[in-house]
Amino acid sequence: MDRPTLRWGVIGTGLISSWFVGDLVLPREDKTANHTIQAIGSSSQQKAEDFIQKFAPESTATAYGTYDAVYADPKVDIIYIGTPHAFHKEGCLAAIAHGKHVLCEKPFTLNRREAAEVFDAAKKQGVFIMEALWTRFTPLCQQLQKVVHEEKLVGEVHRVFCDFGLQFDLESLPSSSRLKNVALGGGSLLDIGIYSITWGLLLLDDQIGEKAATPHVFSAQTISEEIDVATSMVLHYPESGRQGILTSSMKTKTDPIFARIEGSKGVITIEGPGTSMPSKFTFIPRDIDSEKREFSFPQPGFGFYYEADAVAHDIAAGKTQNCVMPWAETLRVLELMDGVRERGGARFPQDNAV
Repeated sequence: MDRPTLRWGVIGTGLISSWFVGDLVLPREDKTANHTIQAIGSSSQQKAEDFIQKFAPESTATAYGTYDAVYADPKVDIIYIGTPHAFHKEGCLAAIAHGKHVLCEKPFTLNRREAAEVFDAAKKQGVFIMEALWTRFTPLCQQLQKVVHEEKLVGEVHRVFCDFGLQFDLESLPSSSRLKNVALGGGSLLDIGIYSITWGLLLLDDQIGEKAATPHVFSAQTISEEIDVATSMVLHYPESGRQGILTSSMKTKTDPIFARIEGSKGVITIEGPGTSMPSKFTFIPRDIDSEKREFSFPQPGFGFYYEADAVAHDIAAGKTQNCVMPWAETLRVLELMDGVRERGGARFPQDNAV
């Protein structure tokens, strides 16, 4: 099989970028595309050089002390944006203006309005762009949706529970920290609650984007220093009666089993080191005479390469969107989170922009 090749320019040298680059340089037997780390952009030349030395030492990547230099590099095909949430919009627009394809970390932007502006620019320029919700592309997530919606292993789905909690010492963090700075999109919802929402939407409905059913959403947030330190959401689907109970917290850590799907024929639990990093799901049948089934998905690294491979194939095929994470899906998740924040009180200065 022909493997398309993408030359990546990476914006931002924080933790998420290190995971992404580290995954792309891993040797893999199952890879379906080739990835070249072409350029790294940071706030300083030294940071970019140190990043390459640590996470892609065998690459021939060019280190840049500015982001603009990465956008302008003619050898870069696609920009990966791993900056804090509040800078996603400007990074996307800058990359698009230079005619680059874009893979932007979640949350794609701070709100739906910003995302619509970015997609409009991408459409006019004719470039590929996608929100990097990497968990959706893992083999586990793909197989789980098949088991639930096509094979109907749990029968009729009744409820889905999902939590993503991480315990931060927020009091000791400076006000400039991206986790607690409201101007940077701080709080639990956009950072980790988006994963709980993702699992709920994917498991309560077999459609995404414009074809998906619209649930009624009830929610509450605990606000401290203007950010949400905890968010709880209930998604109710009137036609089917299905409900999703989805939560996030910056005060307590989630157990390894982070999600539960309850159906007429049994229960499926999902587990892993984090809600964004599933490693196994288990079917526990209601029939006591039936045996439970475990589905394990060992993999090297974190699994960011699955989304990167998918992007490479889309671009090679001349597509501007991906069917697993289309623009409409990004917009509906952001709209859902906009509503949760409006009701709960976690507002960003950017929400008031015209």
